[in-house]
Amino acid sequence: MSDHEPHGVDHGTHYDDEPIVPAGGGRRRARRRSGCLPILIVLALVAVGGYFLVRSIDIGNPFSSSPDSEDFPGPGQGSVVFTVAGGDTISTMARNLEDLGVVASAQAYVDAAAADDASRGIREGVYELKKEMKAADVVTVLVGAETKGTSFTFTSGKTVDEVLTLLADQTGIGRKKYDAALADPGALGLPTDAQDAEGYLAPGSYTFFDDDDATTILSTMVARTLESLEAADFAGAADRLGYTEYEILTIASLVEAEGSLLDEKGKSKIARVVYNRLDNPTAGTVGLLQIDATIDFIYGEKVARRTTEDIEAVSDDPYNTYTQAGLPPGPIATPSKAALEAAANPAEGGWFYYVTVNLRTGQTKFAETFEEFTVFKNELDEYCLNQSDRC
Repeated sequence: MSDHEPHGVDHGTHYDDEPIVPAGGGRRRARRRSGCLPILIVLALVAVGGYFLVRSIDIGNPFSSSPDSEDFPGPGQGSVVFTVAGGDTISTMARNLEDLGVVASAQAYVDAAAADDASRGIREGVYELKKEMKAADVVTVLVGAETKGTSFTFTSGKTVDEVLTLLADQTGIGRKKYDAALADPGALGLPTDAQDAEGYLAPGSYTFFDDDDATTILSTMVARTLESLEAADFAGAADRLGYTEYEILTIASLVEAEGSLLDEKGKSKIARVVYNRLDNPTAGTVGLLQIDATIDFIYGEKVARRTTEDIEAVSDDPYNTYTQAGLPPGPIATPSKAALEAAANPAEGGWFYYVTVNLRTGQTKFAETFEEFTVFKNELDEYCLNQSDRC
């Protein structure tokens, strides 16, 4: 934040709570069966140290209609590719295994997993199994086998350049190939009005296979973003708010960059400030968004508080929201789902200003008048005086 007007400050990123979805086809859900046998232990995947491990919870048995759990004698035949996705419970895995014909019944797999403490160490990934395996043998394979594919995770608030750097480092595919893939937006599935892939590479966790190329990987991320836009009803928001879906995505990226530590309610208030400034070009900041994160985007680096010199040095840049009225040409970061929801459903309020008064917690205060803003800005100045390492 500079000494001009109030803005949020980049507070880093956070993880979205969403299942890991592998590249390629999804997994079918197995048919549910009637029955109400109680089961005391069901294993669920939880994130520990970068891996998805298993813990115990207590729910009802959703599986077999018979007290006896059908099981194959093994050892099995043929070959089946099976994916364990982050967020999968053991019951989900059991249904998927039954549906693929790997185990005779979902209950058999649940019983085998509950009897094997090592099943708590099952990791997300892709495994090679057989049809008609004994359930206990399946658990043994999932516990001890090396997974196929590469798991990749990144958090919201990152630019395309940052994401590609991570991909090149972790997937074994060179940066030049990713850059070449970006040059063909149609192959990535980008909307026709998208300026580029900025804002469309969905954050989260993925599992990619050895034969996945740069286009496949990036198009998978774009597809997930398009699903999120549909889930947030961006089409309806565009009609309701009077902006295009691409413009709302741009606003979502501003919200993410400015308020990454805020919950959805706080993000929705930042979104309202953006809309208020855009919709009232003769009031408040006379149509200027004055968002420090856009200056960070121009420079390609994040700084807690921007100086007047920083801003003036790039005064002609179209992303400079201090000198250029209205929205920047496109998104400046990958928004989280909370930011997408906030941009599509801004809070009600007359705020034109906001100030992040605590850069550690992200505490942000909102003001309708410049006088209120000045009070909050002084509070930030005092914070920075006492916490100079964060400003």
